[in-house]
Amino acid sequence: MIATILIGLVALIHVYIVVLEMVLWDTPRGRAAFGTTPEFSASTKVLAANQGLYNGFLVAGLAWGLWLGEAGFGVKVFFLLCVLVAGLYGAATASMRILYVQAVPAALALLALWIGI
Repeated sequence: MIATILIGLVALIHVYIVVLEMVLWDTPRGRAAFGTTPEFSASTKVLAANQGLYNGFLVAGLAWGLWLGEAGFGVKVFFLLCVLVAGLYGAATASMRILYVQAVPAALALLALWIGI
């Protein structure tokens, strides 16, 4: 039950990231979230939307795993590992904040899933 809640939380975090990157990137809210300037957000809007699409695939995979229930164990592990790796890479290359927003929740969900809680 705890693993399911944590996986749902990771998915919801990524729904929010999808919205930020695909819809709000070139708005004051999007710029505040990512610390960008109007010039930067305008010139990178298409790249951000592409990045948002990939985050959407993570959401779809996590939702698929949840929908499968116990039979989705491998699907959940795979997509949580994808989120974890993306979070670690983002923390190393872009912002340490990504470690706490993306990688830590994924790691906690993985741990809960593996120990069966």
